[in-house]
Amino acid sequence: MSDSEVTIRIPGGVPLLPAERPRNTGRLEGTLASQSLTPASLWQWVFSFPVLLGALLVGAVATITQTFFVDPDVWWHIKQGEFILTTRHVPTQDIYSLTLSGKPWFAYEWLGDVLLATMYRLGGMRGLDVLLIVLGSAILIGLYTLAAIRSGNSKAAFVATAAVFVLATVSFNLRPQMLGYLFLVLTFIILERFRMGKRQLVWALPILMLVWVNAHGSWIIGLGVISVFLASSMLEFHIGDIEAHRWSYSDRLRLSVVLALCTGATLITPYGTKLARYPFDVAFSLPLGVANVIEWQPMPFNLVAGKVFLVLLLGFAVLQIAYRFTWRLEEFGLFLFAAAVACMHRRFLLIFVPVFVQLLATVLAGWVPRYERDKDRRVLNAICMAMILGIAVRYFPSQAELLGKVGKTYPVDAVNYLNNHDVPGPMYNTYGFGGYLILTRGPEHKVFMDGRSELYERAGFLPDYYKISGIDPGALSVLQKYGIQSCLLNHDEALATLLAALPDWQKAYEDPTSVLFVRRNDPPAPDQSAAAGISGLGLETISAHGNDGRRVALRTVSGAARSWIPKSEEEPSWAGN
Repeated sequence: MSDSEVTIRIPGGVPLLPAERPRNTGRLEGTLASQSLTPASLWQWVFSFPVLLGALLVGAVATITQTFFVDPDVWWHIKQGEFILTTRHVPTQDIYSLTLSGKPWFAYEWLGDVLLATMYRLGGMRGLDVLLIVLGSAILIGLYTLAAIRSGNSKAAFVATAAVFVLATVSFNLRPQMLGYLFLVLTFIILERFRMGKRQLVWALPILMLVWVNAHGSWIIGLGVISVFLASSMLEFHIGDIEAHRWSYSDRLRLSVVLALCTGATLITPYGTKLARYPFDVAFSLPLGVANVIEWQPMPFNLVAGKVFLVLLLGFAVLQIAYRFTWRLEEFGLFLFAAAVACMHRRFLLIFVPVFVQLLATVLAGWVPRYERDKDRRVLNAICMAMILGIAVRYFPSQAELLGKVGKTYPVDAVNYLNNHDVPGPMYNTYGFGGYLILTRGPEHKVFMDGRSELYERAGFLPDYYKISGIDPGALSVLQKYGIQSCLLNHDEALATLLAALPDWQKAYEDPTSVLFVRRNDPPAPDQSAAAGISGLGLETISAHGNDGRRVALRTVSGAARSWIPKSEEEPSWAGN
């Protein structure tokens, strides 16, 4: 069977598909691969219809990034990258935490941190927005290219990429994770080309792995994908709708050497083997962080992304039952694995999307007509591309607009207040504000909590933070334990409501995003009306009656059902390290 043939059994009454798909040559339609490189061929490729489809994807990325929603961790990643650029060495201990300063800590994604810091130095918020658009566009174009190579049909590839667009973009939050996402897509492209006989590019995988292990911990996924391709290449069978074809000895040997080189590359880091151990530490040694970070939670089928995921899965299952497509062992095995882990942890949509887009494009290729070069209208394509570029440039946000958008989520105005007023410390801060405080005020002003959950969990600090943020029984005692004199909180979180009702705390600053409370040195004795107000909130029962008091207090908070959860974990950022 050729690389792109699909065995189809047609049940009665089901619309017919071609019994044999056009042979896939491993080339993306409309590329320069089949043309001699001349000015004329370059013109034909740059303004071809397949490239126009790619431009539409880039335009879509530029549109959704107008909101400039970034993860709370991006700020401390930038600060860490600035530290590396300034000192010319990677950190080995924490210098930002109020409670854990001096403890061992490593910048596990140091290369990604350097990239973020460089773009921030060059262009500030606009530089970060450019990086977000570039990385997001590269991922979408990579998915489109991968689907086109697998299906042999650029139009079907575009439709498939558009179908997974919502799922693909949930991780577009400007963290080093986006680099890992891009590297995984590139790994699939290289392996698919290798399977089709394009063997030279496979030697780029060890270099890619060397960059990957220093940029993000998802390198372990890429190593696993290579291993699955190699294992499948050693088998020969056809059972039902699954088949495997044994590769030639030379190809198996070549990929085995590449896998060994990739494994060795994971040890070439400024920290030696520590970065290679990091994914396993997160998976098996940090249960509290994994249990409480939103992106490690199961797929939320009540949200848009979860519903799209479910519709695509069920739709694919129906088509598979109806038409009985035959799939290669490695691609179907990876599909089952990716679907399972994405259901268990929404973070792993970054595995599911590049696996599924190939299968979906291959299915759609039976209905979507192929690109015909002779019918292309390159002048019209060029006009459309110019319009897309012009709109993207025209509506690219200014520095002030981007800072305004950041200020809707992070304490931009509160930091200005802190810098111009003598606020007593130590200061407690909510989880989602920690990274921004590190960037703008660290290391001179320490933070109580930030997104480096592995640092805080290993030191046994996370239970104290969750007790405070959840206003558990004894929460106020924990604040006293750390000598907290001020608290910078989300405007609508439960702890803000609690402190506002207590006589020994006063509100020093407030804006639509954040609120700052300062402990009174000589709290006034509450009058009867104030005492009644506190009693109405059930605050005195927090320390006196345990869990019942907590439930009473939570019911008094606006949005009570979720108010105890740190805001950074409520945002649709699918965040983490």
